[in-house]
Amino acid sequence: MKRPVFLLMACVVVSIFVFAFLNILLGSVSIPAGAALKILFGSADQPQVWQNIIWKSRIPQTLTALAAGAGLSVSGLMMQTVFRNPLAGPSVLGISSGASMGVAFVILLSSIGGHALSKMGFAGEIALTVAAIAGSLSVMALIVFVSQKVRGNVTLLIIGVMIGYVANAVIGVLKFFSVEEDIRAYVIWGLGSFSRVSGDQIVLFVCLTAILLPLTFLLIKTLNLMLLGDGYARNLGLNIKRSRMLVIAASGVLVAVVTAYCGPITFLGLAVPHLCRAIFRSSDHRILMPASLFVGASMALACNLVARAPGFEGALPVNAVTSLIGAPVVVSVLFRKRKTELAE
Repeated sequence: MKRPVFLLMACVVVSIFVFAFLNILLGSVSIPAGAALKILFGSADQPQVWQNIIWKSRIPQTLTALAAGAGLSVSGLMMQTVFRNPLAGPSVLGISSGASMGVAFVILLSSIGGHALSKMGFAGEIALTVAAIAGSLSVMALIVFVSQKVRGNVTLLIIGVMIGYVANAVIGVLKFFSVEEDIRAYVIWGLGSFSRVSGDQIVLFVCLTAILLPLTFLLIKTLNLMLLGDGYARNLGLNIKRSRMLVIAASGVLVAVVTAYCGPITFLGLAVPHLCRAIFRSSDHRILMPASLFVGASMALACNLVARAPGFEGALPVNAVTSLIGAPVVVSVLFRKRKTELAE
């Protein structure tokens, strides 16, 4: 039975607004809904503390979660399509590991220079962001180069996983030589957070994702052709190698940007495409791409809400929440798919 796509999409969009408002409203400091609305509409007669909390903390965090969730979900969908593998995700080619390796290098170099990166404040945050982008883009460039030399998707997938293992081995060596407080800073970065981006960084991050996400929609036709298999796609005039390189590059850049600013966020990119296929019962990327974007944004906002729910001191690691929500989603969708196949 065909699902009412427009109605379902409208419900998902409404959920984004609901979760975004709850993210602004709820937290360790309780702010009344009326006061929050007045602050959002520019009223200056509310307590300054509330205004600072909303404008300097909660809104940047909400925008970061929204952009990161959308970027990772679209990236995960593209990876699963190009590799035709339900367990392919944004981190499957070692791009997230490359970002982690870049961060580990900066931490080690700062330790050797006698400066703990964790004590450098804003300069340290900028250094981590630049290092993460450099590391992830380096690995992505290597993957794109290899994709031109390798024919099979499975071979490329295995090479990507091996690159991830090599990066993790290098990270282990670097951590061994780093000082204790910088290892702690690295571990905290690795747990993932939507609260790390603020000030000018949030403007750059949101602008980058706002530019990259619409560009990925140009690949919808290519992704639909890839679903038919290499033989059919080639007969219909698709250049398989070039298309695969474009999809991997687009997905990789999205993952690189999100990982650089938020740390490695797990399971969102893996779970959301499966959830979208189950909700919309479609494999058409004209539906799945916008659906993944909206559902990913909504789920990231929901995870962020749980991570800093009232009653917790500070905030839970985002990865702990995304794994708790994402893993059951993937398992349930795969079981449902298996049941459907057996019924047919």
